[in-house]
Amino acid sequence: MKIAFFDEFGHCGPVISRTDPRHKTSPVFGLAGYIMPDEEVRHFATFFLQLKQFMLAHEIKNSGVHPATWEKKGSSFITTKNIRKYSGIRTGVHRLLNELYKCDGRIVYHGREKYQSPELSNSKGLYATVLSHTMRSSDAYCGLRKSNFMMILDQHSDRIKLLESATKTMFGQQPTRYLLEPPFQVESHLYQTVQAADWIATLIGRWMAWTVEPNQYADWKWVDDIYGTKLRMLCTNSSLWRPAKAQKNLHFEAAK
Repeated sequence: MKIAFFDEFGHCGPVISRTDPRHKTSPVFGLAGYIMPDEEVRHFATFFLQLKQFMLAHEIKNSGVHPATWEKKGSSFITTKNIRKYSGIRTGVHRLLNELYKCDGRIVYHGREKYQSPELSNSKGLYATVLSHTMRSSDAYCGLRKSNFMMILDQHSDRIKLLESATKTMFGQQPTRYLLEPPFQVESHLYQTVQAADWIATLIGRWMAWTVEPNQYADWKWVDDIYGTKLRMLCTNSSLWRPAKAQKNLHFEAAK
């Protein structure tokens, strides 16, 4: 069996541009994370905890919180400034991606470029659509391997409605036949695996924002420069949906 862990990237709210005074969130929204064999999950969780303790030892010590329940969101430290200034952060992210590969893990994501005006945007509908696509992408990956899977997400404020939507996808006209139960939502600070998914989602979110708006997000090109080769190697059954007027959609076929 395989286990998949996901978190959000970008923002599901309306956007006009990066410099707009009100609507300046990310031009993309999606879910990203990884899927791996169940027998590798405990090892990977332990690896992530140790990596986190090594990279962020000073902050963890000052927090007075046990490392296993202390969380650092990727968006708060995997930044352009930190990547350029601290070699330890650059190396730590490389180590995370390398270990994921060693554990036979693969990155899966589905993102969508936002094109609706603020008046017409529908954040709840956008999240439900992204979740449905992510479920089907994960199911396709597992289907090729004849492997059942479970799916774990960071907890969302609209949890019940999203689970209802996920259940309809699971048993709908295009069912996710290898998914054993609707996705579980958990408190991320208690799950090293979901925290790792958050760090990966941060990378994917910055990568996709730069892909969609390379001029506005030129400062995030470092994701492609530094990690692009590894991300392309790890990504499978992943896609970035874009409106018809935009450039060709980005898609990664199943990895071996």
